[in-house]
Amino acid sequence: MTVGQVFIFGAGYSARAFAGLCGPDVSVWGTTRSREKFDLLRSCGISPLLFEGELIPEVVTRLKETTHLVVSVAPGEDGDPVLNAARATIASAMPHLRWIGYLSTVGVYGDHGGAWVDETTPCRPVSRRSVLRVDAEQQWLELGRTIGIPIAILRLAGIYGPGRNAFINLRDGTARRLVKPGQVFNRIHVADIAGALAHLAGQDRGGIFNVTDDEPAPPQEVVSYAAYLMGVQPPPEVPFDQAELTPMARSFYGENKRVSNRALRAAGYDFRFPDYRAALRALWDDGNWSEGLSRSKMRLP
Repeated sequence: MTVGQVFIFGAGYSARAFAGLCGPDVSVWGTTRSREKFDLLRSCGISPLLFEGELIPEVVTRLKETTHLVVSVAPGEDGDPVLNAARATIASAMPHLRWIGYLSTVGVYGDHGGAWVDETTPCRPVSRRSVLRVDAEQQWLELGRTIGIPIAILRLAGIYGPGRNAFINLRDGTARRLVKPGQVFNRIHVADIAGALAHLAGQDRGGIFNVTDDEPAPPQEVVSYAAYLMGVQPPPEVPFDQAELTPMARSFYGENKRVSNRALRAAGYDFRFPDYRAALRALWDDGNWSEGLSRSKMRLP
């Protein structure tokens, strides 16, 4: 990846995977809200900094040297915390900045009754969290237009990978096979989020991109396939209308759509895991399904 310095606001699961692809010659800085996570970030090749809504002097110093900015912080009722704190710095005090990547969600599309949507589909978010995401996306795109910097909006599907997957749920006894006729979910392996970020950053390419695999699928099928690979019995199927769910969990089942990744493929990205079967089999065969991320583990061939 031909970049100089990467700065990540919100070095969480997906952003840490991306850092593992940046290579030893790329300086990567990332923020967290807790000093207790500093060692975790260092293990992923990220020099850690604190960000709790205000820019400390060292953050400002590192931003001035940054060529590629990744934002993985969710907006709140008060707006986007990165824009609130750093808009002026980004606009006028980052002389080397070439590209910004903003991690959003496919939740911005809302419910489409199982129909296909793509990047040209108007957003009609249902949940409040997705309404806030749409607003944040628009603010980042507007900032990009104002300062003449390409902004890539990456709308992420449901994320899984090492340390977060159906195998762990089966092992822990928390896996469920809820059946709602016609319901599908979109998902993406964290390695392909990292790969998509690296691909777009390497080209300094802006635009809106759905980051999701080729095959939206019923959630119970994913659990069944994971159980098959493990050689265990899957949990019994439970009709959705009989399931006890938190309001948050139930809200996810209120949105049903098939999300296309055609813009990302048109940009030249080749998915490492084009469907959940390829991804789960690789996790199982590699034996790293229960482990977290580290810089060495996230290197791609």
